[in-house]
Amino acid sequence: MRQKPEPIERCLCDVIHEDVVNQVKDKMPEEETLYDLAELFKVFGDSTRIKILWALDEAEMCVCDIAALLNMTQSAISHQLRVLKQAQLVKNRKEGKVVYYSLDDDHVKQIFDQGLTHINED
Repeated sequence: MRQKPEPIERCLCDVIHEDVVNQVKDKMPEEETLYDLAELFKVFGDSTRIKILWALDEAEMCVCDIAALLNMTQSAISHQLRVLKQAQLVKNRKEGKVVYYSLDDDHVKQIFDQGLTHINED
C-alpha cells in the first residue's frame, strides 16, 4: 500500500518561465486527443474490467469462461466486454457458436503492465 502523499510544494514567487511554457504549449496534443486519452483511462477505472483484462492477458476466453472465473453473470460480463471493445482494448472472434475474446493488441498489454509496474514500485 502506498503512503499518504506529502503536501505539494508551491512556488513562493510568481515568475512565469515563458520559454518553458511556450515550449510545452507547442508540444501539447490537441484538446480532442487529450479528451480521448482521458476517456481511455476511465475505462481502466473499473476493477471488473481490470480483472477481465488480466484474464484475457493470460488466455483467450469466452463470456461463459470469464463469468465463471469472476463469479458473475454472463450479462454483466457481456456489458463490460462491450465497454472494453468500444475502447478498442479487446477483440473477438467467432468459432461456431462460441465467441472468444482476447486483448486487442500488444499496446493493451503494455498499458496494463506499465500500470502494474507503477503501483508495485517501492
